[in-house]
Amino acid sequence: MSADVTSRSRRAGGGETLRGSRKPRADAQRNRDGLLEAAKAAFAEVGPEASLDEIARRARVGIGTLYRHFPTRDAIVEAVYRREVQQLADAAPRLADSLPPAEALRAWMGVFIDYIAAKKVIAPALKSLVGGGSALYADSGARINEAIALLVERARASGDIRPSADSADLLRALIGFAYVNSAPDWEASARRLIDLLIDGLRSQGGEK
Repeated sequence: MSADVTSRSRRAGGGETLRGSRKPRADAQRNRDGLLEAAKAAFAEVGPEASLDEIARRARVGIGTLYRHFPTRDAIVEAVYRREVQQLADAAPRLADSLPPAEALRAWMGVFIDYIAAKKVIAPALKSLVGGGSALYADSGARINEAIALLVERARASGDIRPSADSADLLRALIGFAYVNSAPDWEASARRLIDLLIDGLRSQGGEK
C-alpha cells in the first residue's frame, strides 16, 4: 500500500474515531446532569452531610464516574449551585421573547422563588466551600442582577410598569419576603406577594 493511500486510510479512520466519540460525550453530559440532580435531592433529603457514595448511588453511576466529573465534594456542591443560577439567568431572555413585558417579569420572579427554594436546600453544603464561596456568590449575584435588569428595563420601556421601578429594589423585595418567611407555605405566600408587587407597579396611573 502506498504512503498516500495509507495516509488517506488513517485520515478516514480518524474521522470514524471522531464521529464515534460524540456519543460518549452525550452520555457524559447525561451522567453529569444526573449527578447534579441526585446531589440536589440528596442534600434536600439527607442534608449537607450526604455522602458522595450516596449521590453516585442515586444517580445510578459508579463512584469513579462521579469523581471524573467532580473530583472533590466542593466541586459538586458548587456545580449544583451554578446550575441553579444558570437556569435563573437563562430564564430572563427566554421569558422576554415569549411573554408581554410585565408578564415576563412576573414569571421570572416566580422562577426566582424556585431558585431560592433550591438554594435553601443546598445552603448548608455551600457553607463548606473553601473560602466561604465569596467569589461564587459575587459571580451569581452579578448574573441575577443582569437578568432582572433586562426584564425591568423592557417593562419600563413598554409602559407596562412605572418608569421609577428599580430592578435592585425589586430584587431586594424578592429576597426579603422569600427569606423572612420560614413557614411551610412560604413559597405560596411569596408568589402571592409577587402578584401584589406587579399589580402595585402597574397601578400607578399618574406615572407614565
